Amino acid sequence: MIRFWTVMTMAAVALAMGGCHRPAMPEGRDAATAVVPPVVALAPVTVLTRTEYDEVVGTVRPTVTARISAKISGVVAELPLVVGQIVKPGDFVAQLEAREIRAQVDQAKAVLDQATADLARVAKLLEQQVSTPRDFEAAQMRAKVAQAQVDEAQVMVGYLRLTAPFGGVIVAKLAEAGDLATPGRPLVELAELGAMRLEAFVPEVTAGTLRLGQTCEIQLAALARTLTGSVAEIAPVADPASRTFLVKFSLPPDPDLRAGHYGRVRIPVAETRTLVVPAATLAPYGQLETVFSVTPKQTARLRLVRTGKRLGEQREILAGLSAGEQVIVAPPPGLVDGQAVRVGP
Repeated sequence: MIRFWTVMTMAAVALAMGGCHRPAMPEGRDAATAVVPPVVALAPVTVLTRTEYDEVVGTVRPTVTARISAKISGVVAELPLVVGQIVKPGDFVAQLEAREIRAQVDQAKAVLDQATADLARVAKLLEQQVSTPRDFEAAQMRAKVAQAQVDEAQVMVGYLRLTAPFGGVIVAKLAEAGDLATPGRPLVELAELGAMRLEAFVPEVTAGTLRLGQTCEIQLAALARTLTGSVAEIAPVADPASRTFLVKFSLPPDPDLRAGHYGRVRIPVAETRTLVVPAATLAPYGQLETVFSVTPKQTARLRLVRTGKRLGEQREILAGLSAGEQVIVAPPPGLVDGQAVRVGP
């Protein structure tokens, strides 16, 4: 800042010295024309409030996904699905073959038949008062246990047929017929249709400004347009390696959205107030930039300024002007410091 003001002071002195050696005004008709003050228009130095953004990158993923795996071990007998296939809830996914499970069913049914026959025999002996009630109760208990074993074996048989838990699209096929399926090993990956979200790792400082339900602009390169997403989830724990939080942004339904699309999220982090003037008020002076203001005596006053960002048709003023001041728009060619001017509409 000290260096800037030093440069400004030296430039102002040079301008003043240059102004003291103006060439003599020509005589006659040309001289009369030169003394006519040029008409200038003024624009105010205004305060602009703008939002500062932080950009993070992320990837589009389905909101609901499921990896369908077997609950028991068995050989994959059928797996007819292909990637991209649409399925409805309850649709067939895969069939396993496990002969030992079916053998357990046959064994359990045989035990149940024996227990049922024993129960009938004990009941008949009880009627003839040859058996005791205690023997009858024991036979009943054995029949109930045998029935439970049959039910358990049939449930295991049900695990041999895999179905879709919800409607969606097959996004990955991770096994083929003949492979061995084991508990926990996924066979296919299913994604719900329509619902998408963008997942991004947000720096801890920026993540602290986010709130659930907050809307943000999301730019997707593949779609060449901007969507409005909302914060759906914020991870409560940061990644210790990158010091970032995983944030998930819900996206509006869009038929062109695909999992894996790359996107940028613009997260508002702060509001700043800055001085701005129309870009047309600025004039270069060597490596510096200047503006002209108008004194109460209707003379032009040259001002050195330090500019910042371009904001459309305006320029940010970092130093040299104050809010509310008036500056000349599109200074006339040849306008110098101290020259008389006339403010027009």
